[in-house]
Amino acid sequence: MLTSDELLTVLTAVANPHRLRIVAELRDGRVHVSELARRLGMSRPLLYMHLDKLEKAGLVAGQLELSEDGKAMKYFELAPFDLHLNAETIIAALRNGSVEGDNVDTREPEPDGDSQ
Repeated sequence: MLTSDELLTVLTAVANPHRLRIVAELRDGRVHVSELARRLGMSRPLLYMHLDKLEKAGLVAGQLELSEDGKAMKYFELAPFDLHLNAETIIAALRNGSVEGDNVDTREPEPDGDSQ
């Protein structure tokens, strides 16, 4: 279960069309960052900014490898995730830890449907 902070991080990560395109490009497996930038028509600094948000949300994973000639090569791939959003997901996230200032009643509803 996610906390509210983690849920907000994931929602922020997927709330951008460039990041959605990155996820789509990575669906078939890991890709070198320069190749990914070419496929997306995006500068590497901008791509790294988006990849950082996706990585912090746990949606992608980066791995640094050394090539045979000693160059550092950064690859990214999708991390396993299954994102479902509904009212119960949000309430559970609030129960698991809310951001400062959240003042939301997360009590279970009473059996007859009334809440106190």
